[in-house]
Amino acid sequence: MPVDQGRLPSIKDPLRASEAHRVTRNRPPFPRLAVRTLPPPRPDALPLGTVGRRALLTAASSLAALLILPAGLRTGRAETATGSALHPFVDQIAPGVFAHRGEVAVATRENAGDHANMGFIVGREAVAVIDTGGSAKVGAQLHEAVRAVTDRPIRYVINTHMHPDHVLGNAAFEVEGTTFVGHHKIARGLAARAERYLAVYEQDLGPDAFAGTKIVIPSQLIDAPTTLDLGGREIVLTPHPTAHTDNDLTVRDSQTGTVFLGDLVFAEHIPTIDGSILGWMAVLDALAAEPAERVVPGHGPSSMGWPDAARPIRHYLQVITGEIRKMIADNRTLSEATQSVGLSERRAWELFDAYHGRNVSAAFAELEWE
Repeated sequence: MPVDQGRLPSIKDPLRASEAHRVTRNRPPFPRLAVRTLPPPRPDALPLGTVGRRALLTAASSLAALLILPAGLRTGRAETATGSALHPFVDQIAPGVFAHRGEVAVATRENAGDHANMGFIVGREAVAVIDTGGSAKVGAQLHEAVRAVTDRPIRYVINTHMHPDHVLGNAAFEVEGTTFVGHHKIARGLAARAERYLAVYEQDLGPDAFAGTKIVIPSQLIDAPTTLDLGGREIVLTPHPTAHTDNDLTVRDSQTGTVFLGDLVFAEHIPTIDGSILGWMAVLDALAAEPAERVVPGHGPSSMGWPDAARPIRHYLQVITGEIRKMIADNRTLSEATQSVGLSERRAWELFDAYHGRNVSAAFAELEWE
């Protein structure tokens, strides 16, 4: 998410006791259910000799629509691979994989904190939600979309990192006994910044949009690649070294090759550095070497091709790094750097003026001590 370094405290700042009632740890995991489903009919099982051409085409079209949905998903209306007719809040980007595109903007009363991407994956037994938005109101919209698609229990809510536009909707999922999952450093970071995140978002969203919003800290913390089973569908969670933040985590759906990248990849929205620019480029390079059918970035389109999605952000970070290194070698100052570094990138990114200067400052502080 875009992080206002001037308004947010260091992650070492303590959480005030007066805010503690709005920070909770979630309950134990939901019990796993044993659910069996029948496979969909095979296309070659149609009685070719007993139907006419028009009937055959109609049957084949209907069957194709059914094959997009794993068994157990609601089929009240037609479904396509790139858009969900089950609920307008989400697109179906792959069989059983749904994503929502947040607004490319800062948090406002109008968008209610809906300015980051999120989604969910449906298995035969349970659902995993990936990120929940910037308010309880947005989280409730995502919860409603899940329930429009399936009535299976939401076993996991996975936070890709600690920024408020990705976690403040967690409260909408507490009622189901869901297990909240994150990088092993996310709990410390969220606890330290919770007071400020809540104060800033309450001010930006206003009382109506902010109502019910609180910090829910993940209790299942991941320090190595971990596989979660949704029932016949495995998802792999991978924690990464410091990059966008020090608690970035990705989620891969093994069945479809879909990867939720969180804010390791921004599209359209200018990237924001809250970790390490060198670490971020290293993680992007490692991810680019791994195949994926599609990815869900933290901001921008709900689904993108891979590794093409990484190229613009990798270029932006490389431009900043190269120009800052040259300025440091020439004994130029941070103030001079913020006025000149990376300006060629202005037309490539939304919200450039809001966040680029802070990116240069963060990168300069890191690179001058190489």
